[in-house]
Amino acid sequence: RPGAGPAARPKPAAPPAEHKRVVRIEGGIPVTELARHMGVKGNELLRGLWRLGLTSATRNTIVDADVAQILASEHGYEVRDVSFREAEALAAAPDPPGSRRPRAPVVTVMGHVDHGKTTLLDTIRETHVAPAEPGGITQHIAAYRARAGDLGEVVFLDTPGHEAFAAMRARGAQTTDIVVLIVAADDGVMPQTLEALAHAREAGVPIVVAVNKIDAPSARPDRVRGQLAEHGQIPEEWGGDTTFVDIPARTGDGVDDLIASLSLNAEALGLAANPDKPAAGTVIESRLERGRGVVASVLIAEGSVKTGDTVLAGEHYGRVRAMTGEAGARVTRAGPSEVVDIVGIGGVPEAGAPVHVTDEEVAKRAAAERRDRKSRAAQDARTGRSIRDLMKRIKATHQRTLRVVVKADVHGSAEALTSALEALSAEDVTLSIVRTGVGAITESDVDLATASGAMIVGFRVRPVGGAAERADREGVALETYDVIYTAIEDIRRAMEGMLDPVVAEHPIGDLEVREVFRVPKVGTVAGCAVMSGKLRRHGRARVFRDGARVFDGDVRSLRRFAQDVSEVEEGHECGVHLGFEGVRAGDRIEAYEIVQEARTLKHARGSRSVP
Repeated sequence: RPGAGPAARPKPAAPPAEHKRVVRIEGGIPVTELARHMGVKGNELLRGLWRLGLTSATRNTIVDADVAQILASEHGYEVRDVSFREAEALAAAPDPPGSRRPRAPVVTVMGHVDHGKTTLLDTIRETHVAPAEPGGITQHIAAYRARAGDLGEVVFLDTPGHEAFAAMRARGAQTTDIVVLIVAADDGVMPQTLEALAHAREAGVPIVVAVNKIDAPSARPDRVRGQLAEHGQIPEEWGGDTTFVDIPARTGDGVDDLIASLSLNAEALGLAANPDKPAAGTVIESRLERGRGVVASVLIAEGSVKTGDTVLAGEHYGRVRAMTGEAGARVTRAGPSEVVDIVGIGGVPEAGAPVHVTDEEVAKRAAAERRDRKSRAAQDARTGRSIRDLMKRIKATHQRTLRVVVKADVHGSAEALTSALEALSAEDVTLSIVRTGVGAITESDVDLATASGAMIVGFRVRPVGGAAERADREGVALETYDVIYTAIEDIRRAMEGMLDPVVAEHPIGDLEVREVFRVPKVGTVAGCAVMSGKLRRHGRARVFRDGARVFDGDVRSLRRFAQDVSEVEEGHECGVHLGFEGVRAGDRIEAYEIVQEARTLKHARGSRSVP
């Protein structure tokens, strides 16, 4: 432009403003669209999916909100699922002045498996839950009310520690006011400890660290403080703002100090809610029970729910026929910070789904919209997978697939087990989840498994009616488990059994050719010294000269002192006939064997068979 002076260099693009670093989705989003919203290449997100174990993902794969958040966080973005915005609007009306009253705090205990979460809660509420848990671990989110010192009534959420329950732990952090992060003093900070810490930080809630098992001989509570300090949790006694409390949960010493710290945090939060408006809450768990039907465990955050109310829970709705509190006591009304089992919802809602009390017409329309949106996303995903599967079968007919029908007692467990099993898929053997459901294993599950060539995996459920007999008659594999990692390992072994063995070479000996002889009717025989290992008759051998291979074949005969022998070991001399007439003194002979080894899923991801 005239008078503008020398052309200025283009300025680098400024990073997007914080309010623009949010991607809003409705239930799911294709990888390409997520990449476009963040301004990154689709291949970068694909690599992220592959690292998560989703090796069959392509650019058109639809990922849910949880997976999208993991991918987005690597690029500094946040994903928000707005599919429930119309339900949130139901509870958006401002509260009248003076209508908000103090409510009980919701405290979630999180941490690594076997670090003592349930034992601590047993001590607080003086019950005995931990010994009854299969495998010694909590399989569900346990929610209950208890009186704890100056806090009065407290709602405790106990979350599982096994790595497959990541989504369940995330829901625990998102529905809580305070997190107690429990770490064993003899074990230190572990992977699920850091994962729980990340969930608590993401939820933006206060964190109190309980250092457990300080009475163990190898306890090192200061090491725990140092490890967590490296992750930003600086103890108060070191000048930070994180409360650390040392406890042996089994004896109860130090628990009063932990309760006191929870009391201070709850007081600072000023927790209050309006109990007189229609309830809004979260599904903690859902299941099918014989004689009761669908049962949803719901944590009420705002308002109240009463028997006879119409509730919208995720993509399902219904009229509340009955409610029970802790220990099965029947209740007719539940208010803020209460956890109740609701009976009467028309379908099994997903764990983590929002719950709202509304009128029947609004609930019906909202549920229909959600089901329609979910159906479209699922259909898109199925179409994409079918095309990809077809192409893979055309290009690689050797690929094998293990199909599985998953049934569990509650939705959260079904979700966790399905996620863990899908992560087992490898390059040469894949796992396909035919159906995931809640409730006992029925004959219809067996019929589906028969038609699709699938096996059935039941988690804390058993076959009912004639399901077991039909499975046996139809030749359907049916396995039931009470501990998730046992199920995962069994399925892993089943998938490994579908793999072709790895054909591998193993060097077994090294020889030096000292002399060469011509034997009538036999041919050239090499007089050798075994320098290391051994040489076997009818084994395999290679001849090297000046570092280059000049022969590869079978050992035809092997002799010592004119006698045929089956093998010659290190330190001995022998005569070897290879059928190679060009062998010379000074050549080196490498003896080796070819063996078939069982492949593992780790091999399947990266190894190749020897041609």
